Amino acid sequence: MKPFKNWADVKAPTEFNKLPMGGYLCRIMKAEVTQTRSGDEMLVVNFDITDGEYKDYYANEYRSQQSEDKRWKGVIRYFLPKEDGSEKDAWTKSRFKAFTDALEESNSGYIWEWKEESLKGKKIGMVTRNEEWDYNGKTGFTVRPYNFVTTDKIVKGTYKLPKDKYLNGSAPTTQKPAETEDLLLDSDLPF
Repeated sequence: MKPFKNWADVKAPTEFNKLPMGGYLCRIMKAEVTQTRSGDEMLVVNFDITDGEYKDYYANEYRSQQSEDKRWKGVIRYFLPKEDGSEKDAWTKSRFKAFTDALEESNSGYIWEWKEESLKGKKIGMVTRNEEWDYNGKTGFTVRPYNFVTTDKIVKGTYKLPKDKYLNGSAPTTQKPAETEDLLLDSDLPF
């Protein structure tokens, strides 16, 4: 055999434990209002797990990424209402209100005053859900952050896990693996 080109620069993949379905105590690392490609505003909240076996999960996952286009995966996005009086706007406001209520309940003395920079360092609970994916003809499930809840719900175990998210909306296009085991490595996914 001949040595491969640039062998000294080749990095071996690192083993990484997948996050199981559940609820986790977290801390917000950063929050900012950005725009989608279509121009809609959203609040992007970056966070990481602060307690237990999966402490610093998203920081460790980020460090393990081999790509130069690394992405922080501890993210929940809240679309901001367009103030058009639609049902979608009412739902968007309701979801955002649940988030700010959870923040205030989880951080004694904190009051949401419409300053996203004030979110950095705040404690919050987070629940995950299974999401089906399809990439290059392969399908499977992965566990993703879904929503924020109070830290009290996480500690007491009174949170509810949401239903799985399927590509077609209601039925799996692939068989759901036992214990939500991914069929491919995260590096095989487009996100």
